[in-house]
Amino acid sequence: MFMTISTTGTAEKPATDLGFLLHKHPQRAQAFSTSHGTAHVLYPEATPERCTAALLLEVDPVALVRRGQGRGRGGAPDAALAQYVNDRPYAASSLFAVALGTVFRSALNARCAARPELPDRPRPLRIEVPVLPARGGPELVRGLFGPLGWSAVEVTPVPLDTRFPEWGDSRYVRLVLEGELRLADALRHLYVLLPVLDGSKHYWVAPDEVDKLLRAGDGWLAAHPEHGLITSRYLARSKRLTQDAMERLELVRLAESDGSEVEEIDNATTDDADTTGADGADGADGRRVPLARQRREAVLGALRAAGAHRVLDLGCGQGQLLHDLLKDVSFTEIVGVDVSVRALTTASRRLRLEQLGERQSGRVRLLQGSLAYTDKRLAGYDAAVLSEVIEHLDLPRLPALEYAVFGAARPRTVLVTTPNVEYNVRWETLPAGEVRHSDHRFEWTRAEFRDWARRTAERHGYRVEFAPVGPQDPEVGPPTQMAVFTLADPSTGPTTGPTTGSHLDSVPKEDAAA
Repeated sequence: MFMTISTTGTAEKPATDLGFLLHKHPQRAQAFSTSHGTAHVLYPEATPERCTAALLLEVDPVALVRRGQGRGRGGAPDAALAQYVNDRPYAASSLFAVALGTVFRSALNARCAARPELPDRPRPLRIEVPVLPARGGPELVRGLFGPLGWSAVEVTPVPLDTRFPEWGDSRYVRLVLEGELRLADALRHLYVLLPVLDGSKHYWVAPDEVDKLLRAGDGWLAAHPEHGLITSRYLARSKRLTQDAMERLELVRLAESDGSEVEEIDNATTDDADTTGADGADGADGRRVPLARQRREAVLGALRAAGAHRVLDLGCGQGQLLHDLLKDVSFTEIVGVDVSVRALTTASRRLRLEQLGERQSGRVRLLQGSLAYTDKRLAGYDAAVLSEVIEHLDLPRLPALEYAVFGAARPRTVLVTTPNVEYNVRWETLPAGEVRHSDHRFEWTRAEFRDWARRTAERHGYRVEFAPVGPQDPEVGPPTQMAVFTLADPSTGPTTGPTTGSHLDSVPKEDAAA
């Protein structure tokens, strides 16, 4: 199995920077042992103007069979022969994808210790895979790589036998990709799509494959027109794993639907009194305080009042609240959770985690996860915050979040903030009947929010109180409403599983349909 990665450069930005990105020196040929063979990295050319790195994987098909990784299925004679006579040593497949992830791990994760600025720079790339299985034909190959930002996707069928052209083409193609992309993105495309095109994997597909898929597919898979086919094939057509992945991809799609921050109106406010509008409140210096900041201050005040020291920020987004929590030494353990790897990356940069001292960095962790699923990592904390999160879920999925947080994780205190839809009439820039953000699945009145909160508290053994956030309007209330849940009996364990539909009684039919 063979692949080349080429790039061009100048004296100021030499092509040999590829060596830094791949973490492999251009003047050395290196070999790496894998569970299924030996991977070699070498550079056929390395000048400031042009640099090419090659990855060669030598596979022993007999060793694969002996380790149980190439065992045929069924009792047909050709099935037994296929264990030893096959395309595994020659055609890029899941074997090659695993080697790619192992040998180029730093590049795949967009890390470069020597030149940390390089991974985020798009650069001209040319990637060639001489022999690639194409279950679905050349058109499927183009359909998979075409939407990913490559300027050219060249797919050439490999003849079955050049001496007998009348036999036609084989099921293999030569693939050449050209375009200006980040190297990490290019490698992630290959890491996912090589086994997809092969249509099989050489190892047992376990539930952690869903996490691998979402990490490698971050930023492109959720919006890909063939994301269903990619997900199913990558997960070896496991119905259970595919359904899990598709549900989590939908959450990613909703979280990143327009690439903007979650609370478009709230966070767009400035300190300029002439442009702030109804959302701001006057600060001590006479300037307007954005609602987003008022909300964070209200959350911090409620956490301090609850005596919380170990705090979860669920749906932490780009880390604004995490940044404020980290500045307060009374919060000894801070965990941010989000379904979007891209948002967590931004949060990490906002917090400057790589520059923090050992004591500070030991106080904060970032976890990728979906709030629609129970997660043992989230149990045992003093408090959890769901700030402007619930309105981004479809209503039928809200009971799953309720159980994951209130039923399974069961922190002593839970803070939930959400927009007050009654206040929307005070936004001069918001058309009548529109929600505050295009990704909001619903926005509740004060009565609807209190009804949901009381039902949730009763179901899971919590008490609940309510507090306004932002300026109180005598007619329509505050712009943001907050519920403070307190565990009635901290010694109780997890409650029963999620229910469906019970929280919809107080929701208007048009909102439920949305």
